[in-house]
Amino acid sequence: MKHVKKILLVDDDQYIRNALSSYLFAEGFLVYSVDNVSSAFIVIKNSCPDLIITDIMIKGLNGYDFIKVIKLDSFLYHIPIIFLTAKGMTSDRIKGYNLGCNAYLTKPFHPQELLAIINNIFHQIDLLCSRSFVPIGTILINSKMLDTFTPRECNILQLVFNGYMNKEIALSLNISLRNVEKYISRLLSKTNTRNRVELVRSIINLYVRANDGNRTRV
Repeated sequence: MKHVKKILLVDDDQYIRNALSSYLFAEGFLVYSVDNVSSAFIVIKNSCPDLIITDIMIKGLNGYDFIKVIKLDSFLYHIPIIFLTAKGMTSDRIKGYNLGCNAYLTKPFHPQELLAIINNIFHQIDLLCSRSFVPIGTILINSKMLDTFTPRECNILQLVFNGYMNKEIALSLNISLRNVEKYISRLLSKTNTRNRVELVRSIINLYVRANDGNRTRV
């Protein structure tokens, strides 16, 4: 079963929320739209989005503070974030990127450009997941070690990276929650990591040159 990407849209402009939600839904995404950060955290807690699009000038906590909280959370820091804002100064862009956003798009914008950015982010994530070498702390998982993973373990690893919780993995793969826990325990053991956060971090920090086996940072 193909995983439908979940996008959280945070913007206090109702027109933009409605128009963009409809557009992204038509492109095959599941969209949650809210007008403030407090509501955004409720969505994050309950649904764990694959990507967040947020304005900077929003009610309550602003977009800069929002991304700071996300990036400091060991369970959320891997979620890609796009700033969609009217703040178009170079200094604003630099601040956004320094805080960890993946892309910065200014209003007014073309929906097709935003869609291209979204698709590119997900494409890059898929490429990372397909690489041959993964450093885990001081240990490098090469193709030989990857051969020790069963096909089911590879599936679980992919879903963990995509932000799936154990219950979601169980539903997606049609297996019991207990079996999911066993598979994740095996992955932690095989990769010498202690928890899901380290496991995800190990996937993100990839070193690869698949063609000749030389290691290079992506």
